[in-house]
Amino acid sequence: MSTDDDLGSARDSAMEAEFDTVAAWTEEAVRALGHDHAIPAGCRGSGSPADLAWIAGGLDLHGDQRFLDSGAGLGGPAAWLSEHLEGRWSGRPVLTEPMVHAAQSARRLFGFPVAAAASEDLPIVTAGVDAAWSLGVLCVTAERARMLAELRRVLVPGGRLGLLVLLHAGEPLPEEPEGNDFPTREELEGQIVDAGFRVDDEVDAARLPGAPIAWSERADRVEEYIARHHRDHPAWQQAAEQDRIIGRLMGERLITMHLLRTTAV
Repeated sequence: MSTDDDLGSARDSAMEAEFDTVAAWTEEAVRALGHDHAIPAGCRGSGSPADLAWIAGGLDLHGDQRFLDSGAGLGGPAAWLSEHLEGRWSGRPVLTEPMVHAAQSARRLFGFPVAAAASEDLPIVTAGVDAAWSLGVLCVTAERARMLAELRRVLVPGGRLGLLVLLHAGEPLPEEPEGNDFPTREELEGQIVDAGFRVDDEVDAARLPGAPIAWSERADRVEEYIARHHRDHPAWQQAAEQDRIIGRLMGERLITMHLLRTTAV
């Protein structure tokens, strides 16, 4: 029989393989292939440029407003945002990321301030940021309510929060990736509202365009480099299995990727 400790260890192992070990290998691949691969590779699992643009449209960032990327991974989305809003927004992203190797790689690849910290316990003063996003994080924690409350704490009243979340469509899952906890739409909306946010807009990411060919080709080259150099490593095999399961569930629409624009009230 599996104990809670056993399940927690499996979860931690899956998260470390997918978000920490592979992150360090991704930095290695980018340095080998060229920095033009950094943003596509750093956005792995965080949506296409169209997804990011849709979320960014609700942040209303301008001037030198303060922005937080919570659970930033390798920092690719924050780097994309800086480029996308160049000339309109002069601020600098602040990143938090619980996986130490990923946080270190984000700092080295993009030069942003990065704190190795969990989204449930942010090292940021109350009302310290004007806008934030968290991409693919709420579906890998069982502490969504705590995480959303913490994001509300650090945002100013009226601050904007963008979210990318994998939602459980409601049908039983034939298999589940370790470390994930997919909420239903109703569960997520209730937790968002309870935390002090208003949902302004939402879209199923399947309705938006996919990534441009050049973007996908760069991301694929990074994936191929990592596989070529590390496919015999248990962490690569575990991360690949996670990707296979999530790909199957999304392909069968048992889980769906949703983007949300919300406001702190």
